Amino acid sequence: MSEKRALVASPTPQAQLAAQELRENYEWVPFEQAELVVALGGDGFMLQTLHRMLGTRRSVPVFGMNLGTVGFLMNDWRLEGLDERLARAKPFRVSPLTMTAHTVQGERIEHPAINEVSLLRETRQAAKLEITVNDRVVLPELVCDGMLVATPAGSTAYNLSVQGPILPLGAGLLAMTPISPFRPRRWRGAILPDKTRISIRVLEGDKRPVSAVADQHEVREVTQVDIGIDHVRDLTLMFDPEHALDDRITMEQFIA
Repeated sequence: MSEKRALVASPTPQAQLAAQELRENYEWVPFEQAELVVALGGDGFMLQTLHRMLGTRRSVPVFGMNLGTVGFLMNDWRLEGLDERLARAKPFRVSPLTMTAHTVQGERIEHPAINEVSLLRETRQAAKLEITVNDRVVLPELVCDGMLVATPAGSTAYNLSVQGPILPLGAGLLAMTPISPFRPRRWRGAILPDKTRISIRVLEGDKRPVSAVADQHEVREVTQVDIGIDHVRDLTLMFDPEHALDDRITMEQFIA
């Protein structure tokens, strides 16, 4: 392989042991000099690695190997044959969301999200949300525990656990999914083109405070959250051809 490769690993003992073995068998460069990154850990560590790239505005392909729990975004861990695996790996482009949150204190806070942006009630009081799509109010009042907007890469995560739809990678869609909706009781969400501009306004925020979360980044007491896809900051994940992400997402629809 001609690429300059960097190795990053979760702090867990198994990931650190695997990293030591890889360092003894292959050549590596610092993260800042890499043309490709190998990440060892689980899905959470993969998200951390991708957010690290978003934070530095420097994007290179990432090949993950699972040394965590689920490893949906990871390949199988193997020490042998890494050069050959990287040469054969299939790239998948992932477009993050950008969340712009406005708070009661008048702050404007922006965070990227690779999986989803979620709004959640902060107290025992149900949240009341007004939903606007492309400058048109489509739901004047949603009474719920919260709601989320998920990318295809994130559609099998939190979105799936609250009965949201699985989106094929590359479909150019977003999933908008309510969390425990009370009114309108039968609204189960929407599938929208990924060019859609979404705005969520918190109603009665003083009585019913709401927080907004972009992946792991939380902003409390929001008054409005604007969400949109950010193709300028696309990321690239690399997968073994026989264990590709698009196939894994498709097969999730047939798991009982």
